[in-house]
Amino acid sequence: MADDKTPASEMIRVPTALIAAVRQLSKLHREGHTIPLLQGLEELISKFDSKIDINNSGRFDQKLENLESHLDTKLETITKKLELIEKAITDRRYSNTRPRRQAHPYQQPQVELQPRTNESLAPRLGVTPQSLITERENKSVKEFISWSRNRDPMSTAWEWNDKTELYHPVK
Repeated sequence: MADDKTPASEMIRVPTALIAAVRQLSKLHREGHTIPLLQGLEELISKFDSKIDINNSGRFDQKLENLESHLDTKLETITKKLELIEKAITDRRYSNTRPRRQAHPYQQPQVELQPRTNESLAPRLGVTPQSLITERENKSVKEFISWSRNRDPMSTAWEWNDKTELYHPVK
């Protein structure tokens, strides 16, 4: 008895362009027109198969040959240029007699640091302007210089000048 039942419907993905056609086919199937439906599908498929131009593959082969020929020409050109470069190097036409200058980050010229206010030095040392003032007032000159050097990203020490009311870098 269980064999007499129709199998449950399956959910399948269909390209958007075919949704309307699949719905129509599904409706015909539900209405019991299965045999005419299958015959219609076979006719449709045979029409698609008969429209395929087998001779189109010849054009594809021609395009492939043209591409291969173009690539061969490019490879020959590149090979010739590489040979010329190799010959020039062996002939020492391009040898550089000047010694190269090594550039190292630690040899870059030093930028002259300018005096700074509380507001401009505090962020550099990672503190607030008020805490910078507090540190300066609570430490001796030597202690403040050491403290600022330890906090500065370039290990520059800073010293307060009462006359200018600015922090000056210690050299």
